[in-house]
Amino acid sequence: MTMEDQARHNYEYDVELDGDTAPARVVRMVGQHKRVLEVGAGPGSITRHLHGHGGCAITGVELDAEAIKLLSPYCNKVYQANLNDPDWPQLLSAEEGFDVVVAADVLEHLYDPWATLELMKRFVNEDGCLVISLPHVGHSSIAACLLQEDFEYRDWGLLDRTHIRFFGINNIQDLFENAGLKIISAEFVVVPPEDTEFSGVWAKLPVEVQNALDTNRFGSVYQVVIKAVPENAAGTGLQLSSLPVKAKKGTTSGKLKSIGRSYLNPATRQKIRTLISGIRSRLST
Repeated sequence: MTMEDQARHNYEYDVELDGDTAPARVVRMVGQHKRVLEVGAGPGSITRHLHGHGGCAITGVELDAEAIKLLSPYCNKVYQANLNDPDWPQLLSAEEGFDVVVAADVLEHLYDPWATLELMKRFVNEDGCLVISLPHVGHSSIAACLLQEDFEYRDWGLLDRTHIRFFGINNIQDLFENAGLKIISAEFVVVPPEDTEFSGVWAKLPVEVQNALDTNRFGSVYQVVIKAVPENAAGTGLQLSSLPVKAKKGTTSGKLKSIGRSYLNPATRQKIRTLISGIRSRLST
């Protein structure tokens, strides 16, 4: 880890706008030149792209004071608020409706995401929408963890230690419908189990168990990115369970990393890396 990485906020990350990650999809789904309310904006990893690339006017809501320092340059205004306090919307009582309300990987951190989503809805203007991303707990790598009695929280990813709510595909559908919203667009972020942070756990499963888990149509869905509108808006909503999941094969490097993490100790892995580096150096001369 570099000094620059160490100096970064926990939720500060780079976004490749043409990539297929959830943050990139959120930016594209919001669009350009919109008036945006970003709830749980963190240090502005998505905000800076909405501001710079998208030309959006952004109002941020964030609790962490250090994150607000990083976020503020990209916002017209930032409100410091605890989303677990049901009275947080009162801070924005003077704000008019927004074209887009964004919450990118936020709801899973909250005690009552159902109530919070309903509160967010009131800030959408007549023609506006919400753009929300959520991790998918039905991913096959999580099933692999459960089957091996190894449900260990981590610093990031699907089992980020600050995640306190979990959603399957049907639960996500219910989350929006119970908040009086209908989903009008959705995208799945597909990551094969061997390319996730749980690749080592996945590699330890017998092949027949892996094959059985692969029959789950949503087993490779890592995150879901959704655009939703109030249920009384024109048009018909869609059902997440009816959407196709684009197949994506695991990469060779992902499979090799999986094997390496499972069966080789750290010293051996380092020797292999050094050997490969030496070979590459000789080939380049």
